[in-house]
Amino acid sequence: MQTLFVTKIVSLFILLLLIVAFCKNRQTLHNGHLTADPPNIASYGTIGQIPVPAGYERVIAETNSFSEWLRQIRLKRDSKVYLYNGTLKANQLSQFAVLDISVGNSDLQQCADAIMRLRAEYFFNQNNINAIHFKATAGNELSFAKWLKGERYKLKGNKLFAYITKPSPDDKRVQLDKFLEIVFTYCGTLSLEKETRSINLNDIQIGDVFVKGRGHAMMVVDVAVNHEGKKMYMLAQSAMPAQDIHIVKNPMDEKVSPWYEIGTGSKIITPEWIFFKNQVKRW
Repeated sequence: MQTLFVTKIVSLFILLLLIVAFCKNRQTLHNGHLTADPPNIASYGTIGQIPVPAGYERVIAETNSFSEWLRQIRLKRDSKVYLYNGTLKANQLSQFAVLDISVGNSDLQQCADAIMRLRAEYFFNQNNINAIHFKATAGNELSFAKWLKGERYKLKGNKLFAYITKPSPDDKRVQLDKFLEIVFTYCGTLSLEKETRSINLNDIQIGDVFVKGRGHAMMVVDVAVNHEGKKMYMLAQSAMPAQDIHIVKNPMDEKVSPWYEIGTGSKIITPEWIFFKNQVKRW
């Protein structure tokens, strides 16, 4: 009788452990969206507050640099990724955290566009208007400084032509958003690939990008290093359809996620895309 009682107690204890494990790792299909329990990011207010792996320290960022600015970007409390139209992205398993950066209300700010958004927002924050310019896929330079003076663009066939009109009376913030809509329309992964130069993955820095023309692009938003000089980095992306910019998990190593270690293999495997070492580039 006592043996039976002990057996029941042990069985209940095991069942309790299984329930706890299930709840901690729950993944469900809810209203057509693949979801999981969100990471506990309540204590991470910014990118720079996400902990680094044991034995690593963040690389030093110069004052007012792009690196420092990226680390100060606020993270949303809601870790779900939403599309430009306010609906949930179907796959909710890829993100570690979501950046508090506007996605707009059009299907424009996709992968390469999100990278251009971050770059433009940084220079705008620094009041460096002349630095906000991008190469269109057609080869034209789209300049925000010229936009403020009335330059606009028109597509004829497969060629993009500039023309001059009366400058807008809107303030610079409003005009930047309108300018970026044009950038997102006429730029993309192909133009980003051409506008950046290849680097060695071992030399990776904050602000570098992984890009494959006619494919995908992601930005390195933080880098950490250990006493041996080994680096780890963190990646952020948008995608198609246009969606919240989010820091992705590391699907190959949950222990260090969302950080990625520079390994010996040729592939960088992210939740939704695979890059190769020769696809890391710098402005």
